[in-house]
Amino acid sequence: MKTTTRFLSPFLFFLLLLGAQMLQAQTGDIRGFVYDKATGEPLIGASVGILGSKNATATDIEGFYALAKVPVGAQTLIAYFVGYDSLQVAVQVNAGEILNQKIYLSEKSLELKAVEVSAERDAAKTEVRTSTVQLTAKQIAKLPSIGGEPDIAQYLQVLPGIVSTGDQGGQLYIRGGSLIQTKVLLDGMTVYNPFHSVGLFSIFETDVIRNVEVMTGGFPADYGGRISAVVDITTRDGNKKRHSGKIGGNTFLSKLILEGPLSKLKDDSKGFTGSYIITAKNSYLDKTSPVLYEYVDSLGLPYSFTDLYGKLNFTSETGSKFNLSAYSSNDKALFQQTSAFDWQAWGAGGKFVIVPGQTKFIIDGAFSYSNYALTLAEADGKPRSSSIGGFNGGVNFSYYYPNADLKYGIELGGFSTKFRYYTPFGVSLDEDQNTTEIATFVRYKVLLANKRLVLEPGIRFSYFASLPASMLEPRLGLKYNLTPKVRLKASGGVYAQNFISTKSDRDIVNLFTGFLSSPEGQIKNTNGEYIRNPLQISTHAIGGIEMDLAKRWTLTVEGYLKRFNQLVNLNRAKVFNTDPNWIVETGNATGVDFLTQYDSKHWNVWVAYSLAFNSRYDGTITYPPHFDRRHNVNLLTTYTFGKDMSWEMSVRWNLGSGFPFTQTQGFYEEIGFGTGVDSDYLSNNGQIGVIYSDDYNGGRLPYYHRLDFSAKKKITFGKYTSLDLTASVTNVYNRQNIFYFDRLRYQRVNQLPVIPSLGVLFSF
Repeated sequence: MKTTTRFLSPFLFFLLLLGAQMLQAQTGDIRGFVYDKATGEPLIGASVGILGSKNATATDIEGFYALAKVPVGAQTLIAYFVGYDSLQVAVQVNAGEILNQKIYLSEKSLELKAVEVSAERDAAKTEVRTSTVQLTAKQIAKLPSIGGEPDIAQYLQVLPGIVSTGDQGGQLYIRGGSLIQTKVLLDGMTVYNPFHSVGLFSIFETDVIRNVEVMTGGFPADYGGRISAVVDITTRDGNKKRHSGKIGGNTFLSKLILEGPLSKLKDDSKGFTGSYIITAKNSYLDKTSPVLYEYVDSLGLPYSFTDLYGKLNFTSETGSKFNLSAYSSNDKALFQQTSAFDWQAWGAGGKFVIVPGQTKFIIDGAFSYSNYALTLAEADGKPRSSSIGGFNGGVNFSYYYPNADLKYGIELGGFSTKFRYYTPFGVSLDEDQNTTEIATFVRYKVLLANKRLVLEPGIRFSYFASLPASMLEPRLGLKYNLTPKVRLKASGGVYAQNFISTKSDRDIVNLFTGFLSSPEGQIKNTNGEYIRNPLQISTHAIGGIEMDLAKRWTLTVEGYLKRFNQLVNLNRAKVFNTDPNWIVETGNATGVDFLTQYDSKHWNVWVAYSLAFNSRYDGTITYPPHFDRRHNVNLLTTYTFGKDMSWEMSVRWNLGSGFPFTQTQGFYEEIGFGTGVDSDYLSNNGQIGVIYSDDYNGGRLPYYHRLDFSAKKKITFGKYTSLDLTASVTNVYNRQNIFYFDRLRYQRVNQLPVIPSLGVLFSF
């Protein structure tokens, strides 16, 4: 009997293994892309599933979906997306094979009172998305904007956790991190300075944006090179069915958009397709403001810029695609009639997605080169300049399983920086640096506990050749679906970056943003000890809750802690050549953000509130940086109405507590000793010096608040031609919000006053 059992045991195991393989062989995979039928543009977040089963998924940023282990035989695919007609497609699944199936959805011509299924709600249950907000061009367009020109620079200021320090040379700070600590990507290209000198506009054209992903912290392992946040912008591929465009203008700028097919998309969706997009935007504010806005400044608003962008897209019959894109931006500003700024930025690159025939993975990647250069001319005649240029590229592999995704990849980058500067004491600072870095990452997402628990661990390893230094950056994200309408989420990790800004966190107004890589020599930390790794380093810990309060009403609450373990800054107080070039600080950013949204056919309501605490420690004192805004409230309401929904009215109100500043204790005559001990200090006329309070940033400016309003009317002439007329008013009740106080001139400088504007946009 024992002999028989010993003989049967391996045989039974073999039968079980064979049976498992046979069961697995009785399934196949379905994958493909979901497109807008009218334009051929990919649809993000569309739901695709097997009719009569729970096997469903949502499309990614490229419109890609993947369904694993689908039973063999005749099946029915069902796809739906809010605002589009649902579609059912009959398919035949073969054992062990992968079926590539493209789906084209048509936009609804009428709003039906049927039960709507929100793909976004479905994705919220299976994606972690801690501290992440996804935006589209339609959402950005709902914001009241200067000149009626919607722009992401203005919309970012509405998001919880983001603070703007001013509309004339101010900067955006995302949960305690400065712009240099935020990674900004445009179709995979690095953008070193995405905002113009007048902080109301970015270099991006809103009308060609497909998706904006704003990650204010805790971002996953496939993003690196920054220690605070990520803004990832993807543009549309261009109309694959017909040539179209837009031309418009307002009191601030004018723009032109052209797009169309290089190889027209066929109705049977077969064959190769190609498309293009070209945009141009030019500001003439320096010309119009002396006439239209003379009350702001008798000399007008001395800002001007020009933006150019182009993209070529090529898509194969299987959905594999290749993009080539490029951008160029020029900016000029004359600040306070004494400081002339001139900067240029440009970049070029490509992105690709490869869908192999019968393999379980897809390949994507990007490569690009970006350059940014800034010059500053001041009355002292000492030129100041900074430039950064570099390349980056990477390849990623993604696997899709029934309840899990695996993504891994490798990245390579390098850049050079040049910096010429003079301190207030006249000491010259010259830095020329070159550096390269290589990184690899792995990110795994799995659905557990009957899809109630989502785990997303990841790890990133970076090596910086010029220092040399390496960094291991573990990441973790998770979400737990308490109920179908209540979800808990958390994320965190370690983050590092290799370059720094010459703009100090103590600068209230400073348009000069120089870029440097981390110093290669030995530097001391706040404890006076030499550090081995001169990188910028931070640690994030974030937790929150999402709730679907009603069918169209959501609430998100997040608490966060960003520990800036190491911040290397240029020593702006350097007096002698023997003084160190660098200082090391630490810092904390803590807070809680509330966001509630209501979205219906007529109403879109957005209410955001942030409570934040920011601090820095330089080894001697702990102080709040100048962007430490304790309370920040944003209310945004859009109402769409009319027989054909052609009218739209938007209102935004922002309230913010005062920024910190260092109080003045007195003044004195500052005598220069340029000729040494022989200087005639008795007869020389000195300059006014300021005696500052010992309590650094111990004072607080008054509260900031502003109301913006816009009204838009769409006039339709034909199927493709229309005219948008927009009237807007910024700072409706003309609130005198302080920007800063010029101590030497004893003059208060305010933010922009009430500014009305008109705009027109013709679409064809």
